[in-house]
Amino acid sequence: MNEKLTALLEALLFVAEGPASSEDLAKALGVKVSLVQQALERLDQEYNAGGRGLRLQKHKGRYQLVTSPEAAQHIEKFLGLNLSARLSPAALEVLALVAYRQPITRAQIEAVRGVNSDGPLRTLALRGLVEEVGRLPAPGRPILYGTTDEFLRLFGLQSLDDLPPLDGTEPMRADSVESGIGQIPLPLDEN
Repeated sequence: MNEKLTALLEALLFVAEGPASSEDLAKALGVKVSLVQQALERLDQEYNAGGRGLRLQKHKGRYQLVTSPEAAQHIEKFLGLNLSARLSPAALEVLALVAYRQPITRAQIEAVRGVNSDGPLRTLALRGLVEEVGRLPAPGRPILYGTTDEFLRLFGLQSLDDLPPLDGTEPMRADSVESGIGQIPLPLDEN
């Protein structure tokens, strides 16, 4: 049943409108979640084994089939798309901060950048690259931003763990922001 389950999961992920949880997949197939998770791991290994046009993307406990980044220019040409619209340097800077420090507030982004970040954040949200992931339990309950599944897909990442380290160092901590004195711990809202 292992190969059959893997094939059925692949078919479900292929027709799914968006990312699906292992619980939803298990329910649809009438099997235990642990069996689905094992089969998803096998499917992921098969896609990573070599030169496939598809990948299994994992984000926030949800799975989705996506095309490999190497196929992007050929898919764009085949479909007659012009995906060459680029992000501004400011938007890329904000996106990098969100990706490496999420969850992060606009004020924390602006503290690092030193300039207003409303425009770049709005652009990134409209393009579906960042989204509201909660609220900071502080006065005013500022919005916490994080990256989306679309961010992972667009950048060819299977999960946030695939982000490259910054200058060979450890990734920035998501629960702190730099100040002139050092790291200031920030309380995180679990909602």
